Amino acid sequence: MAEIALARSFLSTPQRKNMRNIEEFKMASFEKKCDLVITDSNYITSRKLADTKIYLYHTGEFFIEVYYSSKYKKVLMINAFDDMAGMEPYADNVSLRELAL
Repeated sequence: MAEIALARSFLSTPQRKNMRNIEEFKMASFEKKCDLVITDSNYITSRKLADTKIYLYHTGEFFIEVYYSSKYKKVLMINAFDDMAGMEPYADNVSLRELAL
């Protein structure tokens, strides 16, 4: 089910109807975070960390990482950040200039 949700989010255009600031996003339930990733963010790239694939999204205001385990076939964690330190693992693959940041 998580794979389907992730695939839908890759293809969907954000509607920006539910977007919250990063503090509200961090306080939201896991289910609400999943909904907001699908409806209010754009997929940027992914990376691997051991057996976990981490998908990076951008909302226009902050970044969201979705940690997905192919072994367990589920989303393990959702992390939001808005600082340059959080972008460091993606520095080789993502141009902040292209994101207009």
